Amino acid sequence: MLSKGNKRKLHKRHGFQARMATKGGAKVISRRRSKGRKRLAA
Repeated sequence: MLSKGNKRKLHKRHGFQARMATKGGAKVISRRRSKGRKRLAA
């Protein structure tokens, strides 16, 4: 049986603020922006 998942944990690890907290994460966001992604982070 598959687990339900935890939204809070998801956003803590992969959310916008989690990405912007590190240099590498900020690069991820900027790459996704330049590619024209509708959703930048989870």
